[in-house]
Amino acid sequence: MAAPLLSLRGISKRYGEVRANQAVDIDVAPRSIHAILGENGAGKSTLMKLIYGVETPDSGEMLWQGVPLKLASPAAARRRGIGMVFQHFSLFETLTVIENIRLVVPGQTRALIARIRELGTEFGLEVDPHAHVHELSVGERQRVEIIRCLMTDPKLLILDEPTSVLPPQSVDKLFDTLLRLRDGGVSVLFISHKLEEIRAICDRATILSAGKVTGHVDPREHDAHDLARMMIGRDMPEPPPRTPSEPGETMLELIGLTYTPDDPFGMPLKDVALTLRAGEILGIAGISGNGQAELSELISGEIRLPFENREQVQMMGEPVGHLGPAERRQLGFAFVPEDRLGRGAVQGMSLARNSLLTAHPLGLVRHGLIAMAQATEFTRRCIADHDVRTSGAEAEASGLSGGNLQKFIVGREMMLAPKLFFLAQPTWGVDIGAATAIRQKLVALRNEGVAILVISEEIDELFDICDRIQVLSQGRLSPSLETRETRPEDIGRYMIGAGAAA
Repeated sequence: MAAPLLSLRGISKRYGEVRANQAVDIDVAPRSIHAILGENGAGKSTLMKLIYGVETPDSGEMLWQGVPLKLASPAAARRRGIGMVFQHFSLFETLTVIENIRLVVPGQTRALIARIRELGTEFGLEVDPHAHVHELSVGERQRVEIIRCLMTDPKLLILDEPTSVLPPQSVDKLFDTLLRLRDGGVSVLFISHKLEEIRAICDRATILSAGKVTGHVDPREHDAHDLARMMIGRDMPEPPPRTPSEPGETMLELIGLTYTPDDPFGMPLKDVALTLRAGEILGIAGISGNGQAELSELISGEIRLPFENREQVQMMGEPVGHLGPAERRQLGFAFVPEDRLGRGAVQGMSLARNSLLTAHPLGLVRHGLIAMAQATEFTRRCIADHDVRTSGAEAEASGLSGGNLQKFIVGREMMLAPKLFFLAQPTWGVDIGAATAIRQKLVALRNEGVAILVISEEIDELFDICDRIQVLSQGRLSPSLETRETRPEDIGRYMIGAGAAA
């Protein structure tokens, strides 16, 4: 066998009392795609940051082609030929796409723009080089990260949940790219909670649990169920049955919703119509950048309509298009945004103080003063009930793994006992065990009579939990499709604008 491209020997990293990595040993072979598997909080992202020079190990040794490797920064890692695409984006939001890429990739602006467009066309990662990052959806930002990394011609490419917000067509193209890169001499470290992806593309897998290596396997020799059991240490629970019932009263109605954003790079919405009733889950499918961000902000109240158009958005039978988020929440509305850091939680605040953001009406504020003891107790119940892996209610949001922060935000909103519950990308970056748990809870809420709207780019997720699906394409919403009478290929045709003809 060829000598490893990268070797880790006894790598350990601690943050206060938390042992993120403990004596980790891994060999990454040349020309290989190597998966790192584990639950949220298992230490995967920390380990990748150590390899990329973002963090420094407390002990242990890294070897690059047999030579000791010490990295003082990501720039030093890139000079060695190590590139990384982060799960949480490392982009400057006030800069344009090309300005962000120029910070890392040398070259003339015109040539870089041409290369961005070329990669976008080749791999289904289209993005406007002149768009400001703050104007882009989460999926479009992920495309920028992947393009920027590919433009550095890495020998080792680290991908942390690279497909979590990509449509199926782009995932296939990305996998083709990775296989070509592997065959051309590039090794890939691949983190994904989608076990079928691991089986499809990876030559080797290392399993982490609580920061320790618990096994090395060839994922092609195991089915997804076996991999899930090895990863979470137990059998996967069965999802609860979707109890057949007649939906109740209408909880959300969009009537000819038309909106033109001020942002020239935004997606206008054209005559959008949907009806969601109590006791059903409606899913919105679509490729990122087709109006999901605008639709989310209009439903959540972050964008308000002129008073004369207020009836285009109705909740619990009342026109709310002109109302803000707080007023809509008073009617029984709860919301989980796709951007968990920034919109769902404040990263520098404790979980208890993050609970106050939306749960303050539940006795957490009294006579205009914060009731910190009640906020802490609320947060502890959320942590316990939703299996949030953290040191406690005083832990900062930024200290949680992406999946655990997502579980906290979803749990916080569920504890508000909403009548109408809206979630955008509810299981993005969440491991298979946690994703199953979130979906179980959503189906249970649906069975209790809650109206649930889910925007997701995970087609399998929508088919798992939704009663009906509509597809958003170029700012237009397809007719309502009964899930039990619809195939994934039908959804795919609507996603590319061919559904009506089909």
